Amino acid sequence: MADSKSSEIVNLYQPKKRFLIPINKFHVSKKLFKLFKKNTYTFKINNNFESVISKCQLANRKDHGTWINEIILHSYINLHKQKMCHSVECYDKNKLVGGLYGVHIGGCFFGESMFSDLTNTSKFCLLYLIAILKKNLFLLLDSQFYNEHLLQFGAYEISNEDYLKKLKTNLKYLRKFIFVDDFHEVLSLLQPNNHKS
Repeated sequence: MADSKSSEIVNLYQPKKRFLIPINKFHVSKKLFKLFKKNTYTFKINNNFESVISKCQLANRKDHGTWINEIILHSYINLHKQKMCHSVECYDKNKLVGGLYGVHIGGCFFGESMFSDLTNTSKFCLLYLIAILKKNLFLLLDSQFYNEHLLQFGAYEISNEDYLKKLKTNLKYLRKFIFVDDFHEVLSLLQPNNHKS
């Protein structure tokens, strides 16, 4: 992580606790699921990765800063070219209005950042991501640091020691990040999860 966009240094951190989003026990509120079901938007993966990470870099944060400097930006673009980093994108007609990106290694997906230009569009991308991960039998969705916003989806903390054990096991599995084209299938992949009102 960088201290700011203009920083020329990247800091490496190892949190004492790791924040995970459950894939098979993912929670979605009835209200959000109902909005998602309306299918107002179009979703794609890896269609415009550079725009997604650039918008994440520019997104308004509570502390008015970003941890994505130019070194990180270009590093993730290179990972994307190596097919190790993916984006989930939300479009209103042909305009990119929400997205997220992360790194894919083995059976693990490491969420990095997300943005919304319209209400709920980053959340919708997260729902689509969960469907993709479930369909392709991913085992670990790592959100890294505690984020109160993600608690609504069932995210939880574990000790770094337990996390490293999970990581070691799940990196061994070979999983492909393949888009789920059928929106009804996406809904069915999300439907069995416990809804929260």
